[in-house]
Order: sequence, then structure tokens, then C-alpha cells
Amino acid sequence: MRLNPFNTSNINVRSSSGGGMPGGRAGGLGCGTIIIAALGYFVFGLDPFQTAATVESVQQGSQQAGPASTNEEEICNSSQYANEACNGLQSLNQTWARVFQEQGLGDRFQQPTLDLFSGSVRTACGSGSSAMGPFYCPGDQTIYIDTSFYDQLARMAGNSGDFARYYVLAHEYGHHIQTITGISGQIRSAQQQNPRLANQLSVRMELQADCYAGVWAGRNRNLIEPGDIEEGMEAAAAIGDDTLTRGRVSSENFTHGTSAQRSEALRAGLRGDDRVCDEYTVLR
Repeated sequence: MRLNPFNTSNINVRSSSGGGMPGGRAGGLGCGTIIIAALGYFVFGLDPFQTAATVESVQQGSQQAGPASTNEEEICNSSQYANEACNGLQSLNQTWARVFQEQGLGDRFQQPTLDLFSGSVRTACGSGSSAMGPFYCPGDQTIYIDTSFYDQLARMAGNSGDFARYYVLAHEYGHHIQTITGISGQIRSAQQQNPRLANQLSVRMELQADCYAGVWAGRNRNLIEPGDIEEGMEAAAAIGDDTLTRGRVSSENFTHGTSAQRSEALRAGLRGDDRVCDEYTVLR
């Protein structure tokens, strides 16, 4: 994908270095051990019980993450992946700012922060680690990515194309859109009111974020190169719940959606109309 080079005045970027625990795991999870276990399961296919036990065992002894660097120029030029992430963030900011403006909601748009951390990181949602994969924390409106994940994604998706990486960033940005529009809060409230539907509602949120990723790509079709869309579809399929778990859990226990659902949500968003994505979170 041919994105314009980033301008540091257009993006909020920082970098956090982790503590000294093996594998970059961190303890003291404010959002709960179960969350990191679930993320490890559905992003990387890890055993959630083993992950939870590991987290519990290091909660008391892990070192705190180091201070964050805010030299955006240095951070964005530290690697190819970092440079791509900064270019992608700038494009996402510009695209979604226009969407909000077109709908008369320009004053509600807020840019997120991108934290390209290493190992472990402190967030407003507690401590995070590389084992969690990319994630978004609504408490500090920050997208957290350890770019080493992209090598894992390339193995999972069977390709190393840049659009697969942009899709991941755009998906997490979709969760930011859900936060600033109030969708996230509505879904969380519905989950609390009806716990039996919690996983199904989680799937809706994840599919809408995939759809939002497609909206960004659809509104920048002039920058898309041959093979980009296929790369995105392969990445979406590679991280479907049924693919990651090899069908070990039932559809009622899925939290992100099947490979087919995630690919279809991304494809729906490619029309470039964010209203198409509303159907995923309409509470009936």
C-alpha cells in the first residue's frame, strides 16, 4: 500500500520498554488475569489456563515497564515495521477525521496514541505484554503493538505483505472509534446486563472493528496495490476463532468471530461506507 510518509505533527506516538521477565510477560494486571489468558488464547492459540497460571506466578515479582520515549521521529524510524505503523496511523487519523466531519461530528473526533512497546507495558487497563498481541486500551485511548507480532502474523497468514500489518493497526483503530462514539460503552453495559450474551456481543464488537478497518482501506483505494486486499483477507482468516482453536470450542464461546465472519466484515467495510458497519452492533 502506498501511504504518504508520516509527519510527526499529525500523529501521537510513543515507545515503552518492558521489564525483565522472560518472554516479556508482565504481572499486576489491572484488567484481570482472565483477560490476558483469553487474549493469549484467541490471538495466539495459547492454552488460557496455562497462560493464567503463568501470569499469576509472576504478578508479585515482575519488574515494572521502563519509561516511555516520546521522540516520535526516532520511534517511527527505528524499524521498517515502526515506520509503516506511523504512516498507517497518520492515514487512519486523516481518514476518520474526514468521516466524522462529513457526519457533522467533527468536534467528537479524537486521535488515539500509538505505543510501539517492547516486552511489557503499563497501561490504564493494567499491565500488558507481547504475548497478548496488539490491543487497544480505552482507558488511555492508546493502541499497543509490539511489532515482533508481525513476524508471527506473517507465519500465521502465510504472507508477509504490508497490508496485513495495516489491517491489524486499522482493526485496533476501529476499537478507538467504538470508544469515542460510545458504542464500546453500550456493548459493555449490555454484557453486564446479560452475561450469557457476553461472548456474542464481543464477537459483534470485533467484527465491527474489522469492518471499520475495511472502511479505511475502501476510502483509500487509490493507494491500494495489487494483492493488498488478498493479504488483508488472509490475515483476517488466519486470526478467526475457529482457525486459531482448530474448532476446539463452540461458536457460543468464540469472542472474535470465525475466519469467514472476519473476512466478510472486512470485505463489507471496503465499500467505504461506515454505516454498513452499524449492523454488527445494533442491539435488538
